[in-house]
This record gives sequence, C-alpha cells and structure tokens, in this order.
Amino acid sequence: MNFAVRKRRAPLIIIVSLVDILIILLIFFVVSTTFKKDQPEVQINLPESKTAQKKPSELEHAIVSIDQEDQIIRPAKLWNDTTSTPEAQELVARLGPAEWARRTGIVPKAAFTITKLLWLAHHEPESFARIRHILLPHDWLVYKLTGRRATERSEASGTGYFSPWLAEWQPDLLDLIDPSINWMARLPELVPSDEPVGIVLPDAARKIGLPSGIPVSGVHDNAASALGLGIHPGDVVISLGTSGTIFALHPEPVKDETATVDGNADATGHFLPLVCVLNATQVTDMVCRLLQVNHLELANLALQVPARPDRAILLAYLNGERNPDRPYSRGVLAGIRSDLTRSELARAAFEGVLCGLYRGYKALQRVGVRTDGRLLLTGGGAASPAYRQFAADIFQRTVSVPALADTAACGAAVIAAATIHKVSIPEQAARWAPSTCIVAEPGNEESDLLLERYENLVKGERFDDV
Repeated sequence: MNFAVRKRRAPLIIIVSLVDILIILLIFFVVSTTFKKDQPEVQINLPESKTAQKKPSELEHAIVSIDQEDQIIRPAKLWNDTTSTPEAQELVARLGPAEWARRTGIVPKAAFTITKLLWLAHHEPESFARIRHILLPHDWLVYKLTGRRATERSEASGTGYFSPWLAEWQPDLLDLIDPSINWMARLPELVPSDEPVGIVLPDAARKIGLPSGIPVSGVHDNAASALGLGIHPGDVVISLGTSGTIFALHPEPVKDETATVDGNADATGHFLPLVCVLNATQVTDMVCRLLQVNHLELANLALQVPARPDRAILLAYLNGERNPDRPYSRGVLAGIRSDLTRSELARAAFEGVLCGLYRGYKALQRVGVRTDGRLLLTGGGAASPAYRQFAADIFQRTVSVPALADTAACGAAVIAAATIHKVSIPEQAARWAPSTCIVAEPGNEESDLLLERYENLVKGERFDDV
C-alpha cells in the first residue's frame, strides 16, 4: 500500500470506524470524566459469560441513549446481548419477516438496535421515557469529537429502522414501539459516507492531545474492511474474529426474508450483504484453554489428524447463535467415541466454526450474490494454518489472505486519503488495493459428507448412519 498521505505531510484526518486502530480513542471517552465531572461514563452491559475487554466490532449495534440534559441514561446493550430476543420476536410477529426485509433489508433479531429500544420500553420504562437522542457507539464518538449527531448508511443498516437503498430513516417502524414519539427528532442526521461529519472541536482536541480542526469521518467496520481489501463483485470475505462474518459486494439491494443474510449498505453507494455468526475464534480459544495449548499448537494438532468419515462434529453455538437464530442454544459435540483424541477435538473446533460460515456462503448464493471471485480470509483467525486449510477443504476453494494486518483500519485510511485527495472512495480503494497471497488449496478430502452430517446436526436429525 502506498501511504502517500503520510509522506507528503497531508492534513490529518480522523476516521471514526469501530476498528482496533481507534479503540484507544474510544476507551478514552468511555473512561474519561473530563468532559463533565458529573457525567456518567458510557458503560457496556456484557453477558455474564463475556470478558470485560471487548473488541470494537462488538459495539456496532449497541444503543447509547441520551436524555435532554445530554447525559447518558444507562449502560449500552451490546449487539451480542441476546436478552432482547422476545422483543425481536414481537416485532417480527407485528409485520412479518417479508415486510421487514422489504423495508430494511433485515429481519429483527436480538442483535439489532430496534429490539433493544423495545426492550428498554418493556423493562426500563423510566429510562425509555428519558430518551431524547438515540445513537450508536460510532455516532456517540463522532458527537463527542465534532458536536454533531450524525451517522452514515453502512452504520445505520443494522438498526432495523433504516432503508439501505433509500438511505432514509423509517420512523414509522419505530412507531411500533411508541407511536406518540417524534422519532425523527431523536435520530442522528444521515450524511454521505464519503463526506466528513465535521472537525474536531477545540475542547475535544485538547483532551485527546490532537490539533483542533481535524476532519472526522467514518463507516461500519465490515464496510471499512471491504475498502481496505479492495474487493470486487464476486470476491467473498470471511472475517474470523470472536464472532465471524462472511460478506461480498453486490450492486443491488438484498432482501432476505429468511433472516439469514443482512442486506447492509456499503460505503460506496452499493451493498454489502453479510451473514454473521456469534461463534468463531472464541470456539478455538475455548479448546486452547481446555487442551492447555497456544493457537499454533492447536492448529498443528488439528492438521495432523486424518479426516475420518465418522469423526466428531462440533455444533459451536457456545453462547447462543445468530445464524441460525438460536439465541438460547449451547454447543453440541457429537459423534465422539471412547478413543477421541486431543487432535480430533482440535479439528472439530476449527471445522465447526467453518461449517457454520459455509452455511452463510450458501445463503449468499441463494439470494443471488456472486461468489466466483477470490475467497479471502481476514481477522485474527486468518493467521491460523488450520483455519486456512480447513476453509480451503470445506469451501473447496483456493484461500488467500491480504498483505495487511488490519483491513478495517486500512479501509479507514482509504476514506481519509480519498477526502484529502478529493477522489471517490472506490477510486482510492482501487489505488491502495493490497496484494494477496494464496495460503491454502483444497486437499484430497471431500467435504460433502462432513457438511451433510453437520447440516443434519443443525436440523436435529440423525447423522450417525450417514
């Protein structure tokens, strides 16, 4: 990548994308009391099974509720907090999944912001009554930097009250929660993805140690990752973090009433249909802990065991699952025998994660998304030789990785450079598209039987005689 911006000492620009490179800035505002001594900190409500140190991507659909005194009302609810599942079911029952998909590109699940608003109305009516502004964590950070409550289409796509193709709020959907509220007055302003929201205000600049006047912009983390990778229609990206996503570019809106594919907007005026699973590298993290090995040792264990046709299968729904929508489920290790080995358990963990993402791959194909380009791995798990090889085997595709450590951070840099050089975001993304390296080819092992047994397990059917 050509970091010409840095060499030419171009003006500095802050890109507020919820990616690792800016977590320090977010943490500063979360823990700082210097804006107002009497202002409560933004807190994050974690499920009991989660640790306190969270990645920025886990904040994306959380709700930051603000009262008329500009005070934060309560701890934010994370997207992977599944306690709003009954509210999601209520909202789907009100309109039906087809209408939700037609209006917003998504069907409500506990992950989405609208369900968390309804949860507040049901469980904390006093807090709900105080709400004057509804922000995502991205929007709140932008507001603290610039004084402007604003968001853009890729961030707004996961709220459940936004149309990605019209690029407009759908306040009548919020009327399902309370028709007496003027919802438009409570929602942030929508700005184009390629326009700065504003500049860093002097007070904020002083507190974070930056010059005032720096432009501020930003997009959703998966949209930023797509830019950093420089993907084209047909390319498929698998992002392996604590949770996992599989997504691709698409020129047309996607409206999947099965609630599997989220029809998100991207940062270029097109669309980024995506399937998200709650359980990805946290699954292999768990098995590392059980076997008392590090990640490379776990990968080596998994790769050394032959692919026995009747091997163990892990349905890796450790903390509930988003796709399929099973928020109360737990993991299932099936097909084990008395001679189960450490290596077989390790292999089952990697394959369990990837079989779940393969179901997302087939869902993208089902809704008409092209998948005939490159298969790219990104995220922390992409460094694992086992994730690489088993992805090649299960998807029966050549697997490549980018020559980048953090694709979402590089996507943020693309937006900055486009702003500075006054070119379009797609043009800048093409200029900085990273090289990729082939890291795995499909082996001789057929994946059909594994996928058939996995699918039977998902459906609760017998698989021991397959």
